[in-house]
Amino acid sequence: MRVRFDQQSDALYIRLDESEIVESEEVSPGIVLDFDADNRVVGVEMLDVTKRLPAAHLTHMDFKVA
Repeated sequence: MRVRFDQQSDALYIRLDESEIVESEEVSPGIVLDFDADNRVVGVEMLDVTKRLPAAHLTHMDFKVA
């Protein structure tokens, strides 16, 4: 899994899987899901992210396995 925040475009992208993306769908304004050939979500893009999240949340990320 990869997470990338592009400050210039104000977009956060989470890539869950390296499968080829065959379709993308905007499921909510500014939220785009990328799907593979098996219709599984392999990526999530959030646009205008600084309007949705506090800036402090974009400088540090915790990852926990339960």
